[in-house]
Amino acid sequence: MTTTQPTTQPTAQPTTQPTAQPTAQPATQPALQATAPATLEPAAPASTRSTRALLTCAVLTTPVFGVVSLAQAFTREGFDLLRHPLSMLSTGDLGWLQIANFLITAVLTVAGAIGLRRAMRGTPGGTWAPRLLLVEGAGLAAAGLFVMDPGDGFPAGTPMGAPAGMSWHAMLHMAAGSVAFTALIAACFVLGRHFARAGRGGHAVASRLGGLALLLGNAWAMSGGRAGSLTLCVGVLVAMAWVSVVAAARRADLAPRL
Repeated sequence: MTTTQPTTQPTAQPTTQPTAQPTAQPATQPALQATAPATLEPAAPASTRSTRALLTCAVLTTPVFGVVSLAQAFTREGFDLLRHPLSMLSTGDLGWLQIANFLITAVLTVAGAIGLRRAMRGTPGGTWAPRLLLVEGAGLAAAGLFVMDPGDGFPAGTPMGAPAGMSWHAMLHMAAGSVAFTALIAACFVLGRHFARAGRGGHAVASRLGGLALLLGNAWAMSGGRAGSLTLCVGVLVAMAWVSVVAAARRADLAPRL
């Protein structure tokens, strides 16, 4: 007898696959905020900006005094730089140009001295170099207010040779000029010490050479040496130029960093 085996296959249970994709929640993006354009240079503190402005005055002393003085020296009739000091440009009809030049340079020198005092605070020479430059500025102002006497053919039409006598204002001019030159010479040597202590030998040598140029140029002029007015002019401009270079370097050190 044949036994019949049931052939019923187990019914496959349908598996329900979820087809619905989760609904994406809209991500809320924060609204873009308008931003100020980035500046190329960060704002410097007000004290730093004012110090840089004062140092700019020190930088300008040499070009202002040198350009105005030499422009007159080469254009005013009768003036000979080999015989006439730059101070004699304060005489004559156009003398007001050199008087103004002295006074403006004095103001720039005093402002620059204040800037250097701030920039060099706490360093060797940081007190006395600016003080000496203040004295120089005061001397330049006095030299501008008290003018020399005409002489030796200048202004044009003046008899040749030195004046028979010296007026009171000419004597005050000479005294003021001596004070200004002495202070500038001393300031250069103090700056030499400042740079030597900082280990900057080249700057120390340049500072002392600037002071020495004025010292020798003035001494040669006062001794009546040949072309003494020219050596004095060179010495003054060299010493002033070095102070301007120092001020420019200090100003650059205070520039904002990107």
